[in-house]
Amino acid sequence: MQWITEKYVNFASIIDDATLAQNRMTSSMPFVYPHFASMPDAHLGLGCAVGSVLPTLGAIIPAAVGVDIGCGMVAVRTDYTADDVARLERRALWVAIERSVPLSAGNNNKRLSASARPRIESLEQDAHSAGFDPASYVRDWRLQLGTLGSGNHFIEVSLDEQHDVWLFLHSGSRGIGNRIAQRHIRAAQDYCAQRSVTLPHQDLAYLEEGTPEFDRYIAELMWAQRFALLNREEMMDRVVRQFSDWVGKPVEERERINCHHNYTQREKHYGKDVWLSRKGAIAADPGRPGLIPGSMGTGSYVVTGRGNREALDSAPHGAGREYSRNAARRTFTQEQLRAAMRGIEFRDTPAFLDEIPAAYKDIDAVMEDARDLVEIRHTLRQIINVKGD
Repeated sequence: MQWITEKYVNFASIIDDATLAQNRMTSSMPFVYPHFASMPDAHLGLGCAVGSVLPTLGAIIPAAVGVDIGCGMVAVRTDYTADDVARLERRALWVAIERSVPLSAGNNNKRLSASARPRIESLEQDAHSAGFDPASYVRDWRLQLGTLGSGNHFIEVSLDEQHDVWLFLHSGSRGIGNRIAQRHIRAAQDYCAQRSVTLPHQDLAYLEEGTPEFDRYIAELMWAQRFALLNREEMMDRVVRQFSDWVGKPVEERERINCHHNYTQREKHYGKDVWLSRKGAIAADPGRPGLIPGSMGTGSYVVTGRGNREALDSAPHGAGREYSRNAARRTFTQEQLRAAMRGIEFRDTPAFLDEIPAAYKDIDAVMEDARDLVEIRHTLRQIINVKGD
C-alpha cells in the first residue's frame, strides 16, 4: 500500500505511469470522500481506470462504474471430485456448454428458456417500478438473459486444491447494460456542459444527487446490475444441467457465490454514507465471500474479505491487463497461446490471442498485493475453458 496523494492510495505493485496519472486525476474530483483507492490489478480505462474504488458524496461519475454494468463472477462448488470426472471426455462437456449458452457479442437466445421466464418477469416488474422500458434501449433485451458475450468473459470447469470440481463463470449485463451506461455517460457530459463545469476529462462528467438526471441513472443502473446478476444465475443453471448430464447424475451445489465487480451501491465509510463505485473491484468487507479470476490459462481464487479500511472494504477483480488487445495481438503468437493452455480444453483460434495469459499481470503478484484485502480459501485451476470470440 502506498499513499500517492492525500486523496489517493495505491495497492498495486505493478502499475504504469499512465494509470497512475489517470488515478490522480480521478481522485482530484471535489466530491471524492474520503479517498480514492486503486486495486492491485489497476490498469488504464475509459475515463476512470479499471481496478478503481471511488467513494463520492452527492454525485456519481457514470464512466467510473463502467459500460458493462454489473459485470461479475458466479461460481458453484459441486459434490464431484477430479476422480469422478477423470475418465470422462472433456470435449463433450465443452461442446454441450457451447450449445447451451449463446457466446460472442451480438448472439442472443432464440427463445426464452423455462428457467429464464420467471427471471424476466421479475425484471419486467423491476423496470416498471423504476419507470422505464428496457425495450427503449434494446428491443430484444429479454433474449439476452443467459448469454455470455466475448472479451474476457468465460465459462470454466475447474479443480481446487482439494480436487473438488467448481463451475466458474464471468459475464455482465450484456448489450442492454452497455446501452444504459452509454446513455448516462452522455447525459452526464451534457449535464456538466450545460452548467459550464470544467472537467479534467470529459469522461469524468458526473450527475448530482437530487436531480432528475441522477434519479433516472440510479434507477436504471440498479436494474442493470440486477439483470447482470440474474444473467449469471441463468447461465450457471444451464452449465449445472450440462455438467449433470455429462456425469450422468444430479449435481449437489455445495456452495454458490455471485458477486459484481462493476457497480455502485450505498455504503458507509469514514463516518459518512457515500456512493461507492467499484470499477473492476469486488466488495471485501469482513467475512464476505468473493471471486478473483486469473486469465484464461491461470489460476482463479475463492476468497473471503478482510475488511481493509484504507481499501474501502474492496479487493481486485482479476489479473488486470498489461498489454492492450492490439498490443497483445502484435506481441504474442498462436503457438504461445497453445503452450499456455496446455492441458485445458478450449477453442484453439487466433480470436483469443488478445486473451493470452501473458497479456495480463501475474495473478500471483496481484494476490500477493491483495494479502491484506482478502484471505484465499481456494485456488482453482481450469480443465475446460469456454469463451466467445
